[in-house]
Amino acid sequence: MTTELRRHYLRNIRLRYHQGTKKQKTLILDEYCKVCGLSRKHAIKLLSENLTEPPKRPGPERKYGNDVDAHLRHLWECMGRINSKKMHSAMPLWLPFYPEGDVRMHKLLSEISPATIDRHLEQFREKARRGLSSTSPSLIKNKIPIQLLDHDVKEPGYIEADTVAHCGNSLAGEFINSLTMTDILSGWTENVAMWCKDARTVKGAIKSVERRLPFRIVGFASDNGNEFLNHDLHSYFYERKSQVKFVRRRPYKKNDNAHVEQKNWTHVRELFGYERFDKKVQIKMMNEIYKNLWNPLWNYFTPVMKLKTKTREGGRITKIHDKPKTPYQRLMDSGILTIEQSNNLLSTYQHLNPFTLKKELEKQLKWFFRIVEVRNREAS
Repeated sequence: MTTELRRHYLRNIRLRYHQGTKKQKTLILDEYCKVCGLSRKHAIKLLSENLTEPPKRPGPERKYGNDVDAHLRHLWECMGRINSKKMHSAMPLWLPFYPEGDVRMHKLLSEISPATIDRHLEQFREKARRGLSSTSPSLIKNKIPIQLLDHDVKEPGYIEADTVAHCGNSLAGEFINSLTMTDILSGWTENVAMWCKDARTVKGAIKSVERRLPFRIVGFASDNGNEFLNHDLHSYFYERKSQVKFVRRRPYKKNDNAHVEQKNWTHVRELFGYERFDKKVQIKMMNEIYKNLWNPLWNYFTPVMKLKTKTREGGRITKIHDKPKTPYQRLMDSGILTIEQSNNLLSTYQHLNPFTLKKELEKQLKWFFRIVEVRNREAS
């Protein structure tokens, strides 16, 4: 007999035991000891306890049970394991497309707070891993000023850029790199996979991203690596009709390029991990995943948070962020886009479904890593 059944049986016979005569109590006690396999003294103690129900735990009744946990974790995985505040803001965007759960479950998920999301997902959180740095110094860095673009940002188009090496555990030889470009105002991010990262290849990748951006580039900031600080890219930005303000960050100060540095994890490492990709045929597959699945999922359906104020009082730093919004929402609310640009964004958004994108993404990633595994096995 299970513990729950024993408790239920005890509740049913306890009232009869208290109201019975001495002879009836003896019969009930004998029956209880035989059914539950308890000693007589223990059984008498349990049956003699007060009939009043135990007090309820303080505070309101639990609203979100284990049934909510399963849906919450599924949505968290689909949303790319974003933090609770972003997830709370993303719920209205995702739930209309969510096929699982009934009306009650959708209502609960739409009302759940960021703090409750944190409590329910705490056991599933994972620690981030670190990769190798492939940044090498540039010879023309003195031509490009050290400056932060943040104070100039009042419109979309101020871009931070960085590269991520898919080198595995060794920087030796040639391998694929991912270029990440992030708009500071909206958080709009585009990624491109490329072979190596010489000046001409990086310039071509930046051109391809620029054609996909829903706004024009006004400013461009990078680290001090020679893949960015070179004559080709310098000429590309300065010898055009509408010059782009090209600046670099302080050496060894990753926080200067914080907007794109955090995207290196969320947009590249969480997607492709830390494996080594050193076959050129893999570039096309990676770019199809970036362009058609991963970037639309993040730009249209994943909220981002922007820092409003940061104050220091002694050793304590207080940060206040604005309400989480998707890059698409921030662009539409900026009031800077032309009517044509706004209509193009709206048309694209209306033809997207986040769960369809996520399902196709998992399918493409499974196929991609299967090919990588086969080719690595052939090479070994």
